[in-house]
Amino acid sequence: MADHQKIHPLNMSSTRDVEAPQAPTVPLVPRGSATSDKGDPAAHIHYPPFQRTIPVIHTKPPKKRRSCCCRFFCWTFSLLLLLILVIGLIAGTLYLVFQPKLPKFSIDSLQITRFNLTSNSSLSATFNVTITAKNPNKKVGVYYEGGSHISVWYTGTNLCQGSLPKFYQGHRNTTVLNVLLSGQTDDGSTLITSLQQQQQQTGTIPLSLRVNQPVRIKLGKLKLMKVKFRVRCRLDIDSLSVNNAITIRNSSCKFRFRL
Repeated sequence: MADHQKIHPLNMSSTRDVEAPQAPTVPLVPRGSATSDKGDPAAHIHYPPFQRTIPVIHTKPPKKRRSCCCRFFCWTFSLLLLLILVIGLIAGTLYLVFQPKLPKFSIDSLQITRFNLTSNSSLSATFNVTITAKNPNKKVGVYYEGGSHISVWYTGTNLCQGSLPKFYQGHRNTTVLNVLLSGQTDDGSTLITSLQQQQQQTGTIPLSLRVNQPVRIKLGKLKLMKVKFRVRCRLDIDSLSVNNAITIRNSSCKFRFRL
């Protein structure tokens, strides 16, 4: 008798058909990668390198205070320039209208009334100087104010001093002034010896006469502010004899204004 064959069911979960075709393995795609329409990953796409964002620093606008200062200096400079131009225009106009000229000074004569030593060996001197002042202007007058100073010098030593009187000198006027000068100098014996040697060597004695005079200029009816003029005169005289006629061999004067 044939044995009855028993059919046992196969456990499908535990048995795998070797000959059955295997499902294709899906490649791993990084998360976030793009895929094509066919499902393939875009393997050939290159991503840009990571770049760090640098913050933009904005410079602060200039302060208004600096702008105001620049504007102030520009206005100040412009006003000063305008003022200088106006003053120059006025001065040029006045010069063309009045054509001012400098006064002229000359030393006409010199008389010595005293020139001797005192008991304390100082030198006492008294000069009488005649000065001629000329105003050559047609439309300009000169007010000689108080506070003037006139002096006579020998090689840096002040022999005597005095002052000019106050007066007004009109247009094209010539004024002759007699000025008395007096003074006292220490170490008079040494000074007299130097004067005698100078006279023997050169035959003349050089003196310097200096004048500092405050004046006011009158242009028509306009009286300007007070200014000072300086006169420097060089004299060459033959001697310093008392009460004798003294000859002025050379004389020259320079005149200039000073504010």
